[in-house]
Amino acid sequence: MRARRLLLLPLLYAGCAGAATYQVGPTRPHTSLNQLFAAVDLQGGDVVEVDGNVTYAGGVVVPAADGGSAGNPVVIRGIRVNGLRPRINGGGNTVEFRQSDYVVFEGFEVSGGSARCILQGAHEVTVRDSVIHTCAAHGILSTDQFSGSFTLEYSEIYGSGAGTSQHALYIQSDEVAWPNAVFRMRHNYVHDGTGGNLLKCRHQRAEIHYNWFQGAVYHELELIGPDEETQQAGWTRDLVREDQDVVGNVIVHTNPAFGAVIRIGGDGSGVSKGRARFVNNTILLSSGVDATVFRIFQEMQSVEMHNNVIDVTAGGTARIIRAVDGELVWTDGRQIRGSNNWIEAGSTFVPAAGEWSGTLSGTSPGFANVAAYDLRPTAASPLRDSGNNAPAGNPAFAFPGPLFPPAFQPRRGLVAPGTAQARGGDGLIDIGAFELVGDLIFAYGFQNP
Repeated sequence: MRARRLLLLPLLYAGCAGAATYQVGPTRPHTSLNQLFAAVDLQGGDVVEVDGNVTYAGGVVVPAADGGSAGNPVVIRGIRVNGLRPRINGGGNTVEFRQSDYVVFEGFEVSGGSARCILQGAHEVTVRDSVIHTCAAHGILSTDQFSGSFTLEYSEIYGSGAGTSQHALYIQSDEVAWPNAVFRMRHNYVHDGTGGNLLKCRHQRAEIHYNWFQGAVYHELELIGPDEETQQAGWTRDLVREDQDVVGNVIVHTNPAFGAVIRIGGDGSGVSKGRARFVNNTILLSSGVDATVFRIFQEMQSVEMHNNVIDVTAGGTARIIRAVDGELVWTDGRQIRGSNNWIEAGSTFVPAAGEWSGTLSGTSPGFANVAAYDLRPTAASPLRDSGNNAPAGNPAFAFPGPLFPPAFQPRRGLVAPGTAQARGGDGLIDIGAFELVGDLIFAYGFQNP
């Protein structure tokens, strides 16, 4: 066991009883994170401050001995210098969490990993306020074994992925080591993938809230079950059910060479047999060709869709659901429920009246400025006050712990922690990810292309 070494003041100061702060940078006693980890066993409550406006070599490994404890994480924090974050660049894995449980990693720019920019193999890791980009293969990859709950928030991920099997975000949990783990993804901007999907998620439970997804090579979202060939001994397909709650996001599909936006259920290597719920999302089909919005594949238990807007902005037709017999097995018979969705006139494969109710359609949802991605409803929009204030699926397949109503609105850009725009409300919810309250549009700054 490495010794817990104390640096001389003022390089170390106590934040609370037993906690310490360590500083890393070119002029500090520790010039790299790996050097610090080799010298010190961090404990819960410790804070590591890394000087910004510096590029550090990739290959950073946070080892198991440097994790925290439940409710008392180790915090590794980038400190901006001249407004610039610390940059960690290169390596096979630029940053790896190697069974280092209970760690917060915030305020960094991470890029250039040849295999993964971030390899997440621990429990209760939070990546916050970070920019992850230009990753030759995966942007963030969770390991099949030893990964547990993971939070990704207030971050931007772009320019990542390769081919068909390497993704901007590829998230899974180990259901043997960490049962009931949760993936929490909120207030992120994920865009311009260079391969794979923007998000491929095999996690036991995923809470995907208030994000902006745009520009996958394949699916913007793929929500499926664990890879059956890579799990720990004792895992079985029926050990747990994988569920996904997708609320308050913007999802923009742009690639004319691939015709599906969201796949749920399975991908040929692992099935969820789970429950998926899509509420108050704004989905744009901007590829100019026909595209399937919900591609339901292999094995599912139930799917709910409420208060979503599906708009075709550049030609082509929206195929709302593709659930092909022979490719799909429902665990308890076909279970699709939805209410108060707005869809483009002429859409095909729309769920029947017994599955969807209160469906609206038209040629324009009345966005403020769709060309500039200002997707707030105008006062005359048919989305206004047209949502279901109490959306529910089949009671026999109720989604556990659903989020409603949505509390925030997504942004097409990096969101600073604590600055997410509140959604607001006037008692009648609007369809989609944005809300117009009375005569006041809840406004914020947009970042255009």
